[in-house]
Amino acid sequence: MSSQSITLALPDSVMYRARQAAQTLRLPLEEMLVDVLAAALPEVVDAPAELQIDLARMTWLDDQTLWAIARSEMPSAQQEHLYNLAELQHQRSLNGEETSLLEQLRKEYGGATLRKARAFALLSLRSGRPLLAEN
Repeated sequence: MSSQSITLALPDSVMYRARQAAQTLRLPLEEMLVDVLAAALPEVVDAPAELQIDLARMTWLDDQTLWAIARSEMPSAQQEHLYNLAELQHQRSLNGEETSLLEQLRKEYGGATLRKARAFALLSLRSGRPLLAEN
């Protein structure tokens, strides 16, 4: 893997926290900073194109907004409709309208799941705790 060097001016408070984290983790400062950047900057190329920008922008959301995303759920009526269409698909072929609706609901569910996962990942990174293990 190739690498590039940059010079970066960090505020004293950020540098202090970075040094503390590196010392706690027993890592060289540069390695710890690379790891933090890699975790904070999402790898979104595998995400659906329409979600890539949203997932990348989440890095700069405040904790309160991230918690709202992490705790969000698809409305129960949509969840029920998704479940019913999926069950119906096992019983018979869906018509065009049903197929379109099922795909739309699956897409919405998948997008919500990716956003929730990203929110939990960012909150875990910021807190230094594996939050998903607690929920």
